[in-house]
Amino acid sequence: MYSRLIQPPKNKSFFLFGPRGTGKTTWVKTAFPKSVYIDLLEAEIFNDLLANPQRLSNFIPQGFKDWIIIDEVQRVPDLLHEIHRLIEKQKYKFILTGSSPRKLKKKGPNLLAGRALNLSMHPLSVAELGNDFRLEHSLKYGHLPSVYTQSEPHKYLEAYVKTYLEEEIRQEGLTRNLSAFTRFLEAASFSQGSVLNISSVARECSVERKVVENYFSILEDLMIAHRIPVFSKKTKRRLVSHFKFYFFDVGVYRTLRPMGPLDAPAEADGIALETIFFQELMAHNSALDLGYKIHFWRTSNGREVDFVLYGAKGILAFEITKTARVNAAMLGGLKSFLTDYPMAKAYFVYGGHRRMYDGKIEILPVLEVLKNLREML
Repeated sequence: MYSRLIQPPKNKSFFLFGPRGTGKTTWVKTAFPKSVYIDLLEAEIFNDLLANPQRLSNFIPQGFKDWIIIDEVQRVPDLLHEIHRLIEKQKYKFILTGSSPRKLKKKGPNLLAGRALNLSMHPLSVAELGNDFRLEHSLKYGHLPSVYTQSEPHKYLEAYVKTYLEEEIRQEGLTRNLSAFTRFLEAASFSQGSVLNISSVARECSVERKVVENYFSILEDLMIAHRIPVFSKKTKRRLVSHFKFYFFDVGVYRTLRPMGPLDAPAEADGIALETIFFQELMAHNSALDLGYKIHFWRTSNGREVDFVLYGAKGILAFEITKTARVNAAMLGGLKSFLTDYPMAKAYFVYGGHRRMYDGKIEILPVLEVLKNLREML
């Protein structure tokens, strides 16, 4: 098992959300070996608690003082009322894992009324992989833990996409038309790392625009994808108004994205590298509780910065490219951004090996940045 960056609270209940396959169950079982473990994927336990959530106390020894883990808690949303009662009356500490907060949020926007913190589990980060990290492997297969334990990671990813995503959608009852949703997933993969045009995606998969809007919301609710907003703290320039789109893991993205004879591998690798960097930002920001809001920046005339982090520590701007050579044109987006936000720290991350500078812009090798991102943030 890989050591994870995430730091749980010592004496307060918490939710642990994250897509399936990110290692939530493995982590909680290993980190809390003396806990009571209740798995709602087990049919007998699921049916028992679904019929009567008050039976939850029957699974807990009298006077128990350690943690109580409920895995896939979103399968029985009504358990939240009983968990709330037991936290108040018995002072129990719960760890509640789930791959989707969608159903739980219907019970109230503030889950357990602030009596439990919200933590997130992401795919493995470069820091967590340690010596197992290899950039070319990451660009192909991503960072889900199983791609490092399976002998054929591409087959695992195919099964993940075909089986898990369809099963999750079916279990959640989110759409009746799985074939349309499957077409949508493929069409959405062409938007990876791009400004999202929902109408264009709807045309590509032959589905109505309103349905596609709902599909994107489903992906976000299941934590399978993210839409990041444009950074617009000033109105000095005219900016685009759409979101930028990413699947949560590069291996999932590359499995969904069909590659034909006219597709350039270099272009796919470039988007994959940008996705790896996005995963790193998400993982570190969440695990270390840094509090950054993640944006991108793009003007109406095409000047762009891939990622802008905004928080109490300041503003960080990152432009990512796999190319090993740097020219002045590549730095244009960061220079324009610094004109509007001179207080920002600006980084151009590239596929070369030398650290360089252009005014306030630091030009850094991608491997150096990925291995030291924690300190930079």
